[in-house]
Amino acid sequence: MTDTANSSRDQLLSLKVMRLARPKFHEKVCVPIDPLDRVSTLIDTSMSKVTGEENAEFPVGKFLMAPQQFENIYLGETFSFYVSVLNESAQNCYDVCVKTDLQTTSQRVSLNCKLQDANAELEPEKFIGQVVSHEIKETGQHILVCAVHYKTQDGEKMYFRKFFKFPVTKPIDVRTKFYNAENPLLMLLNFSTACTLPLLLSEWLTVKRML
Repeated sequence: MTDTANSSRDQLLSLKVMRLARPKFHEKVCVPIDPLDRVSTLIDTSMSKVTGEENAEFPVGKFLMAPQQFENIYLGETFSFYVSVLNESAQNCYDVCVKTDLQTTSQRVSLNCKLQDANAELEPEKFIGQVVSHEIKETGQHILVCAVHYKTQDGEKMYFRKFFKFPVTKPIDVRTKFYNAENPLLMLLNFSTACTLPLLLSEWLTVKRML
């Protein structure tokens, strides 16, 4: 969704945002190949030419895929993304600035982006960009707001925004249950993963008796 409230004409710049995450292996169509069957080997050769993979029997290819969307983001995770602005016009653009904010259910946080005070000059087909990181401290719906300000070569001020929505959930669900055994008091902690990926606990929680 794009807001061009300060200008009714077409924009000269385009804004792109990509989340920085670990790439995934490309999943391909797996076909069993019989090395003694001539037709089967011909199929393997043909598929290798089309896909670029060396072997059609393995379900995971050798190519890596960049993330196509924000995917799952969990509480406590460092949200990193790359924001860039490209000049797609045939004229120079001046005083180009990019402001990034993160809107949560309770507050709006201004992210540390040096492009906010860049005041850069972009020639045709040139771009500027930066990696921005922020620790997620709240659950619920989040909105990444990117606003671009610039001037045309005629001195006209231009402005547009883009919004990127993504939910934030808890990676771990913790449940407690108390057992009154007179002395001492017992507490049962139940940890369960609430995400689709496996988790590694690097530290154990230490519970001390409160006097």
